[in-house]
Amino acid sequence: FGLAASYTDSSDDEVSPREKQQTNSKGSSNFCVKNIKQAEFGRREIEIAEQDMSALISLRKRAQGEKPLAGAKIVGCTHITAQTAVSGCLSGGPGCRWSACNIYSTQNEVAAALAEAGVAVFAWKGESEDDFWWCIDRCVNVDGWQANMILDDGGDLTHWVYKKYPSVFKKIRGIVEESVTGVHRLYQLSKAGKLCVPAMNVNDSVTKQKFDNLYCCRESILDGLKRTTDVMFGGKQVVVCGYGEVGKGCCAALKALGAIVYVTEIDPICALQACMDGFRVVKLSEVIRQVDVVITCTGNKNVVTREHLDRMKNSCIVCNMGHSNTEIDVTSLRMPELTWERVRSQVDHVIWPDGKRVVLLAEGRLLNLSCSTVPTFVLSITATTQALALIELYNAPEGRYKQDVYLLPKKMDEYVASLHLPSFDAHLTELTDDQAKYLGLNKNGPFKPNYY
Repeated sequence: FGLAASYTDSSDDEVSPREKQQTNSKGSSNFCVKNIKQAEFGRREIEIAEQDMSALISLRKRAQGEKPLAGAKIVGCTHITAQTAVSGCLSGGPGCRWSACNIYSTQNEVAAALAEAGVAVFAWKGESEDDFWWCIDRCVNVDGWQANMILDDGGDLTHWVYKKYPSVFKKIRGIVEESVTGVHRLYQLSKAGKLCVPAMNVNDSVTKQKFDNLYCCRESILDGLKRTTDVMFGGKQVVVCGYGEVGKGCCAALKALGAIVYVTEIDPICALQACMDGFRVVKLSEVIRQVDVVITCTGNKNVVTREHLDRMKNSCIVCNMGHSNTEIDVTSLRMPELTWERVRSQVDHVIWPDGKRVVLLAEGRLLNLSCSTVPTFVLSITATTQALALIELYNAPEGRYKQDVYLLPKKMDEYVASLHLPSFDAHLTELTDDQAKYLGLNKNGPFKPNYY
């Protein structure tokens, strides 16, 4: 039973969590989760995650002494999973209010454990679109409580506060954003001169991009596809749309199992990288009739259109590894001439009038967090980077950060990486004074230039 409960516990049960009156053992009802009774099970899940997140734990221990986030009132919109729960940000307890950035990725038992621990969490697996925005609103709109920090994954929370609560937005000390999609939205705000608070772009930190986006997806793409479809990869023809860090990870994993992999790209640099890595770069329309699997990793919209879907062969698997459910035009499939058949949790057969069926996973939402799990160790790296970004913005002296979008200083990226090296018993070489002088570097770093 153990883990499976997390994934199969679908949202079809009778009462919406919004209708339930629940209290934790301390009598608080300042949360909305699926079932507070699962808290004990959730606590064990968090303990499993902690075993592979030693760097984050050591940072959290240090923070408990120094209290760098004392007085921080963080409103967060992230994936509510065991790994995120370990994160130092969530241990802000009463100083935090949390909602989910994806309607399918919440682990209900973990949300229950957080609620039991006194965190104001509003999230459950299988929220409707309306529930999603209701949960975000419940986190922001609270009598006698005013957020001063935003931690966002995808930009939905930032967007909501900016649009609905401009007075709250103006008083925020800083925003930390960790997805390509959300960062794109921040740069748009900044360009339009509407960003009145400093923001930290964690997504483009080396310790997020090169690890979470690349290595995490390299391992979790196969996990998500196997759990949902039991597909055999050897010899299958797969097209991966986008060869950024996420696309690179997906392609590497599929190639290793003997799949024939095609890549689509708009950027000549990424396209050339794909060619050098041994992949054929094609237009989607050139291979759409022959491929067995289509995976989107672009952060864009309408990458797979109804026209593409119409031309796919029978039983083609379609899924998305980007943050938002915009990459596959799922709306165009909700038409009267097509039949939807739920095969198992997160797997739909969309059936055409001639009997052809396309296998759509997680209704076009993020595959690895909707249908499987992501490797804990990688999330430790991301969560440590996030925590440091929050601490940096919250404690920055007046004027250090203007109303703009910033990258985390390289020194911090290197610190995050160094915290994770002991897990591998890795020993760094130290420069001699002479060598450091020769390279024009400080012995202690930063070793990478800001643009790396």
